[in-house]
Amino acid sequence: MLGGIKVLELEGLGPGPFAGMTLADLGANVITVQRGAESDVSNNSKPDLLNRGKRSIVLDLKNPNDKNTLRELIIWSDVLIEGFRPGVMERLGFSEEKVFELNPNIIFGRITGWGQHGPRSMQAGHDLNYIGVSGALHYASLPGDAPVTPATLVGDIGGGALYLVIGILAALQKVQRGESGVVIDAAIVDGSAHMMNLLMSLTKNDGLSMERGNSLLDGPHWSRSYICSDKTYISVQCLESKFYFIFLSKLGLANDPDFIQQHNKVLWPILNDRLEKIFKKNSRDYWNELFIGSDGCLAPILSPAESSQDSHMLERKTWQKIEGILQANPAPRFSNWKNQNSFKIPIRGQHTEEILKDLKN
Repeated sequence: MLGGIKVLELEGLGPGPFAGMTLADLGANVITVQRGAESDVSNNSKPDLLNRGKRSIVLDLKNPNDKNTLRELIIWSDVLIEGFRPGVMERLGFSEEKVFELNPNIIFGRITGWGQHGPRSMQAGHDLNYIGVSGALHYASLPGDAPVTPATLVGDIGGGALYLVIGILAALQKVQRGESGVVIDAAIVDGSAHMMNLLMSLTKNDGLSMERGNSLLDGPHWSRSYICSDKTYISVQCLESKFYFIFLSKLGLANDPDFIQQHNKVLWPILNDRLEKIFKKNSRDYWNELFIGSDGCLAPILSPAESSQDSHMLERKTWQKIEGILQANPAPRFSNWKNQNSFKIPIRGQHTEEILKDLKN
């Protein structure tokens, strides 16, 4: 899909490399610049999954010759990705103005937690901090519990890396129409706030409360997780009444006078407790077998290793092991295109000489 698109990624943490990996998954030619002295090349750490499908070069950006190499790579590239704090690229001599002097048509993707400007822009932070301020963490627990969310998914990846990729894909269209290059300010705090709009849309039907535990998706007994007898968990989320009735029928509760009052918020805590007791009576596999094939909207909560062996995930070939590392295959899938790039994970600096030779040709 992105064959011929050349991406230069300056090594950073999490969201930037994930965005680069996603572009490589889509067929782009991605070079990751790993910073350090040339002598560091032999000091290889464990393979980094986020570098799959990329080529690796080591450059010491304090070295004038290596800085010149980076300039040449910027001229070569269609896309530049960096994830440093605001001001770092400027101190290295690669401000937005300098980058566009080298390559007026480049797409300069800058990904940070707080954005390139604003009162917090120079502060340190991580995923939970960004989604805490954006509002995305607010509903991420049961009432009375401290909010918690799957690590990296909502902020670094959802609100950061994937929004950067969307921006890059949109900007590529702009440049291919003959327009000039563009800077993308991809802030995790912005992206994760934007992702809230689906949830915020529930306000039109009084389905969202600013108080946790009183909304359609964060308080009811039919929208949460439960522990089973074997200390594993199942997920329940039967929002629509027709699916809720199937859920009740599977549990023998279709005629229960309390349970049939699906939207009676007064009963929600009582019915939460009742379901907790019910699900603790049997194992996760028991409940999965009871509901499998039905529209009762119950599913097991699996670890990544367990997910890789699930019958549905096996049939779809969602997971694979490459070089002994369990990883999810590229997504989404296309009906008439398959990435021909290698999904091997390069060692640090593996392609330095090859890339330097390419620049001379």
